[in-house]
Amino acid sequence: MRVWRTILAAGAISVAVAAEARNNVLTRQERREGFVLLFNGKDLTGWDGDPRFWSVREGAIVGSTDQHSPERNTFLIYKEPYADFVLKFDIKLRNGNSGMQFRSTRLPDWVVTGYQADASEAGDKSAWGNLYDEGGQGRGLMHTSDEGWLKAKGVVRVGDWNHYEVVAQGRRVILRLNGVETLNQEVEKTESGVIAIQLHRGPAMEVQVRNIKLKVLK
Repeated sequence: MRVWRTILAAGAISVAVAAEARNNVLTRQERREGFVLLFNGKDLTGWDGDPRFWSVREGAIVGSTDQHSPERNTFLIYKEPYADFVLKFDIKLRNGNSGMQFRSTRLPDWVVTGYQADASEAGDKSAWGNLYDEGGQGRGLMHTSDEGWLKAKGVVRVGDWNHYEVVAQGRRVILRLNGVETLNQEVEKTESGVIAIQLHRGPAMEVQVRNIKLKVLK
């Protein structure tokens, strides 16, 4: 019996390791399509943020304000700007407000302004699926203040992993959450900019992000 328990335990560990190994790698199809990884699953190479708030845990970027409270929203910023692309990533919120910036402007002290694929856990006032203009028009970019959320609320997995896809090509921006298109519209800003993960000031919160993959569109 003890031998079987050891074998079963080893099998469970192998399954867990195999499941984790599938994260932060490109599939054959993604490689053929021209996707690249922006996160290696091990450390924050290529990213820059206030070290008090960012770390890597179990194959995911972790942003947490449990130990330190930022005076304003703070960001983990990728080193290179991009203009037209498809960006895919998985994101999980324990609580609070986060999101993925794109075509954004970097300011001093890890501050970013610009477009954001929004993510927040706030019950009926959540913002999953919304397009947000950080430091600008806020939700005013959308036709209504909850346009994206109304489409996302039926598919969001509260407290679990959610898959986001951002398409930015010319003036067209498309957001998809867990396979559902939540926003498809033209925007004014078309220049390239940075990609960054947001940590919102206020009550202690945590966000995790993994499988960050990008394909440049020509």
